[in-house]
Amino acid sequence: MTTDLSLPSRRLPAEWEHHDCVLMAWPHALTDWNYMLSEARECVAAIVRAISERECVLLVGPASLCRESVEACGFDPRRVRFADIPTNDTWARDFGPITVETTSGLRAVDFKFNGWGLKFAANHDNLITRRLADAGILTARLDNRLNFVLEGGSIESDGQGTILTTSECLLSPNRNGQWGRKEITAYLATVLGAQRVLWLDHGALAGDDTDSHIDTLARLAPGNTIIYTGAGSPSDPNHEGLELMRRQLAEFVTADGAPYNLIELPLPDAVFDEDGLQLPATYANYLVGPDAIYLPVYGQERNDRLAEMTLKVAYPDHDIVPIDCRALVRQHGSLHCVTMQLPAGTVAGIENGYWISE
Repeated sequence: MTTDLSLPSRRLPAEWEHHDCVLMAWPHALTDWNYMLSEARECVAAIVRAISERECVLLVGPASLCRESVEACGFDPRRVRFADIPTNDTWARDFGPITVETTSGLRAVDFKFNGWGLKFAANHDNLITRRLADAGILTARLDNRLNFVLEGGSIESDGQGTILTTSECLLSPNRNGQWGRKEITAYLATVLGAQRVLWLDHGALAGDDTDSHIDTLARLAPGNTIIYTGAGSPSDPNHEGLELMRRQLAEFVTADGAPYNLIELPLPDAVFDEDGLQLPATYANYLVGPDAIYLPVYGQERNDRLAEMTLKVAYPDHDIVPIDCRALVRQHGSLHCVTMQLPAGTVAGIENGYWISE
């Protein structure tokens, strides 16, 4: 289903536009990572190193639990900076600020984060955007929207007024109560400048705690393209829903009325946890930088390589940087989930792609 709206005074930039830096959170002993803390930190450190080769990274976490291990990683201080801010977990995509352009300047929109529909504690994570602003780290003016629950992983923007999302997530009763599709569509128009909202009604991954975040399923890309997770084998429990998703994507049209260019990513072979439960491994959970794609991979040589080649078709001028995210998926997330891009002009203390020395 597509809903068209009037021309707004706001614009939600596309992920592939220029960033000031990428926000991440460092795993610590008071998170669900405690039982596998060294593995989680190794994976997050690999992502930090990869991103910081090209742009700045802002790490947050409680200093008493994080600073020593962050310093032990030897990150380049010109690219990586740490801020002492309490956290519940590491999923920066969902608690970080969502930055919009307005006619009066950039706004760091602070939506309510309630642990994906009250599933997990979020008392610290819900305050991170406010604390970044209070610390003077954000130069974009804070836009308090704590009356509405919205996670960054639940929406995709093409930077031209189209937002792609899923009905299962945004219509979840544990997020915004009895708000319906019409009310939420109007709200996205007001706050994010959505001119069109594409509501995806199908598609889910076994083991997903987010109620079908769009960044696990389908991603907007330049050139009126949607990159989506393929349905895989008919024996996979995800198959039916993903096939219905593919059919619906084929019905979506651009603002000009043309069909989207659809590019299918492979579905990873099933990944299971120690209790034999399937985990939500997906190649769609990649991060787009201005000149690189940071791609989660899962130790599946054929599928991992196919995902790399597929993304290169959509982003021919980008380098594809694969990063092993088998550790992250054990807590039901992946690479995009632990990162949130902060667009150019959002963050203080960055100049020409480097943190200015304090």
